[in-house]
Amino acid sequence: MQHFRLSFVVAAVLLALAGWWGYAHGGSAGLLQGLWIAAVLGVLEISLSFDNAVVNATVLRNWNPFWQKLFLTVGIVVAVFGMRLLFPLLIVSVATGLGLVDVWHMAIANPAEYARNLTSRHAEVAAFGGAFLLLVFLNFLFDEEKELHWLGWLEEKVGQYGTEGLAILLTLLAAFGCMSLVPPDRKLSVLMAGIVGVLVYVGVDWLSGLLEEEESDPAVGKLISQGSVGGFLYLEVLDASFSFDGVIGAFAITNDVVIIMLGLAIGAMFVRSLTVFLVHKGTLEEFVFLEHGAHYAIGILALIMFASVEYEIPEWFTGLSGVAFILVSLWSSIRYRKRAALESAA
Repeated sequence: MQHFRLSFVVAAVLLALAGWWGYAHGGSAGLLQGLWIAAVLGVLEISLSFDNAVVNATVLRNWNPFWQKLFLTVGIVVAVFGMRLLFPLLIVSVATGLGLVDVWHMAIANPAEYARNLTSRHAEVAAFGGAFLLLVFLNFLFDEEKELHWLGWLEEKVGQYGTEGLAILLTLLAAFGCMSLVPPDRKLSVLMAGIVGVLVYVGVDWLSGLLEEEESDPAVGKLISQGSVGGFLYLEVLDASFSFDGVIGAFAITNDVVIIMLGLAIGAMFVRSLTVFLVHKGTLEEFVFLEHGAHYAIGILALIMFASVEYEIPEWFTGLSGVAFILVSLWSSIRYRKRAALESAA
């Protein structure tokens, strides 16, 4: 429980703030409503981002304590205030042409209008997030260096013939398919959002590779090999792709932007702690297919985000689809471990 101690403390503080905000705007009834909605949003965020925590752990497990602590401290500030407050404000600012201060006043004084403007750009954000997440999945699927294959020979063959270029090609085709689902006046902006998602992934991947090449310098080699700015940016963009789905889902529960930020922050903090827990406990080494399940969940989420530009997809389905892959991968990992134990005993 020591890995989650800080999360419980932060959750208590954020719930107290949610209760105070609710009381200031609605008395005792508002206090109870603020506490309840913030708690529900926290659970929503955890359910939607559990697979994100597993993928984060696959990257974070090779980092040194400095970068792990930086991810848990500075990273959580970026995740909460950047991705779950500033990012939606920026989207509404671009959509309306208003400044950030005016958009903030809109969110406080007229939350329904703020929510309408935010969701009006859902197609573009979904195309961006879908493209980024699909590349995360495909590059994992096409990794020929994987020694274990969850889907057996089929996954092994895909890994042999798949390349990074093919991943980019398939993602661009998915972006074009996403573009075909929207009205003519939105096609260009949706396509551009998908292309930007691809460019951001490639750019972050390039930066990570560039930093890793500097390992020839013994003074910085160890630090870079165990954590880097590129890796940190990669995890933050990955979190951003996951977080907007939670923000949109939150508006189905409440239009209060402050309660939304506090509730999602609770979930984000627990996801961060879960990531560190998975790293320190060696869970990924013990349950060998957990990483596979998380990446397949990301692949499904990417397709859901692309489809959501036209079709209404419930948040419970999005959350449960990811959890289902995680549970099946855990079951497969337990079977694999038992089988390996029997073979070694024989």
